[in-house]
Amino acid sequence: MPQGQAVKIKKKKKSVLKNIRQTAKRAAINRMNRTRVRTAIRRMRAALNAKDAAGAEKLAPETYSELDKAIQKRTLTENTANRYKSRLALALNGLKAARKA
Repeated sequence: MPQGQAVKIKKKKKSVLKNIRQTAKRAAINRMNRTRVRTAIRRMRAALNAKDAAGAEKLAPETYSELDKAIQKRTLTENTANRYKSRLALALNGLKAARKA
């Protein structure tokens, strides 16, 4: 449009407004689920980095459970969650082995 002319604003239909509301609600739920998973992973990694095998072992089931819930809620894909679980398990087993040796 040439400069200085009024821009036409298209009126939003009911369905568009409903879609906006649904998207906002879904985004909030996804953010909450993703935050919960990231916090659990962060806690376990902190325990692993602190060489706290007992604490990490206690956090492992909770962390794996959060990852499984994220798969169910489609916050994370199955492969991604399984990769996280695998890497955390490897780190935990390595810490246990180093502690025994």
